[in-house]
Order: sequence, then structure tokens, then C-alpha cells
Amino acid sequence: MRPFTVAAAALIALGTAVPVHAAEAPTRERGFFLTVSGAENSWVRGVTLRCEPRPRGHHPQAAKACEAIHRAKADFGALADDPHACTKEFEPVTATAIGTHEGRLVVWRKTYPNACAMDVDTGHVFRF
Repeated sequence: MRPFTVAAAALIALGTAVPVHAAEAPTRERGFFLTVSGAENSWVRGVTLRCEPRPRGHHPQAAKACEAIHRAKADFGALADDPHACTKEFEPVTATAIGTHEGRLVVWRKTYPNACAMDVDTGHVFRF
């Protein structure tokens, strides 16, 4: 999936509406479109996650993921680690988050050497 396609999918998944009439304002829901992809986008997984007013979406651990994002103030680089042992294999994965948190746009992307390293760094957020 090309980067612009992922961004477009994120906007659709988050419920961004295009106004039918110029006088109508678009509606927006707070939340995130989270993806994990293999090297050179050989595969892509994605889920929607909405945390307000309550955790919901297609994320299998929505409550834990929302709690982690809330504690990090939606700074995905500051998510609490979940330390555990990993092998040193090199099979890069890229995690992305696109969405809104407390009225501000959040766009984050990071490539990890493997899925285990991503899991250690991001905990429940990208466990889908």
C-alpha cells in the first residue's frame, strides 16, 4: 500500500466526512488509524482505535492501548516500554499512527528491526 493510500484509508477509517453542501461542516471523530507493515510494504495490517468517550474500534486490546496513549499524551515515541527478550533477527517492520488527540493532529512513524523490538517499545498499542 502506498503512503498516500494509507493516509487516505486513515481519513476514511476515522470518519472524516466530506460536506455535501458548502454550508455543512465536516464531522470528525477523535481516534487513530494504526498500521504495522513489513519491509517495503510487503504486508500491511491496520486497525481503527477511538479512545473518547470510551475505548472502541477494531483494536483487540482497545482499553489497554488507549490507556498507554493517554499516559504518553499521544506522543507515540514516549509510550511506556514493555521489556521482554527478543531475538536479533532483522525483519524490519514499520508502525504508524495517524489521528487526533485532544483536538490536535498526530502523525507518527517508526521502523523497528523486527516485530518483537516494536512490541517492547510500544506495548499494547500495536498488538493487533
